[in-house]
Amino acid sequence: MADLPPLSLYIHIPWCVQKCPYCDFNSHALKGDVPHDEYVSHLLRDLDNELPAAQSRAVSTIFIGGGTPSLLSGEAMQTLLDGVRERLPLAADAEITMEANPGTVEAGRFAAYQAAGVNRISIGVQSFNQEKLQRLGRIHGPEEAKRAALLASSLGLRSFNLDLMHGLPDQSLEEALSDLRQAIALNPPHLSWYQLTIEPNTLFGSRPPVLPDDDTLWDIFEQGDKLLSAAGYQQYETSAYAKPGYQCQHNLNYWRFGDYLGIGCGAHGKITWPDNRIIRRAKTRHPRGYMAGKYLDREHKVAVADKPFEFFMNRFRLSEPVPRSDFLQLTGLGETVVRPQLDEAIAQGYLTETASQWQVTQRGKLFLNSLLGLFLADD
Repeated sequence: MADLPPLSLYIHIPWCVQKCPYCDFNSHALKGDVPHDEYVSHLLRDLDNELPAAQSRAVSTIFIGGGTPSLLSGEAMQTLLDGVRERLPLAADAEITMEANPGTVEAGRFAAYQAAGVNRISIGVQSFNQEKLQRLGRIHGPEEAKRAALLASSLGLRSFNLDLMHGLPDQSLEEALSDLRQAIALNPPHLSWYQLTIEPNTLFGSRPPVLPDDDTLWDIFEQGDKLLSAAGYQQYETSAYAKPGYQCQHNLNYWRFGDYLGIGCGAHGKITWPDNRIIRRAKTRHPRGYMAGKYLDREHKVAVADKPFEFFMNRFRLSEPVPRSDFLQLTGLGETVVRPQLDEAIAQGYLTETASQWQVTQRGKLFLNSLLGLFLADD
């Protein structure tokens, strides 16, 4: 339907071998074997309940995240993606991404995932420094990470991504840049390069490690950004760099305020309806409850007053200009409701404006929280 945004599908696989101390994602350390077939059947039943929200739209991207989706067998992945294709029209050029952790056991499954339809793999490297990997609770070593990247490169996938973190415990500038140089040497079309943050309800949250100071963090970002630019990577989102033409289409749809169905433990969805309602849904977080058939945990309608903040919070993460027409099309609101805030953002030097678009300035990127704060609804 022309007046609705593009549609994506997010699928959550909740298990991992062990919980990393920094991780606040909905992941659960595996006890015993992965219930491959049983979980996939629940995912497809969950999707059956979501079908009316698709509103006849084709799915343009699929992202299979976790946890560690690469714990799922190749056969289970085939059943899952076949089931999705039976239920929903997929765009002919649909991007289908799966997260994977490096490791010899999982690496052997990559070809089976590709046969099932996965055409983009995101590999959770985080660091190439053995000591740092141990501090992060990762179960792989640097060589396994490199092997996984080389295997992904050899499969002829549409693309692959390396996930890399900086600002690690006691990390020096040179250690951070060394990680980045080793990642660049593997020539991934896409690099997610993001700073470690300490989240509540994690092991690091209760026992915080010593992180680099602000000056070191700024040096890491500034010099790392230059390294990436020199290697042909363009920053298109706060923590994402890509070679031209290799941006992650799934994440672009999120940040452009597109719609997405979410299935699986703790998955989130956002759906726009023709009457301009925006409904957000969240699924049951724990596998036990989810696999008892209680899929939906909660849903809520986004309040009209909250729509501007939600729209700009997503759009302003991207480096690209924001078409002014998108605000009306995706929120159902006229620009007059945010005119005072826009004028203030322009006066503060956070934004520039033309007849057709808004562009976040360098100052706006540096003070993104202050920029977004202008659009927060009054209580």
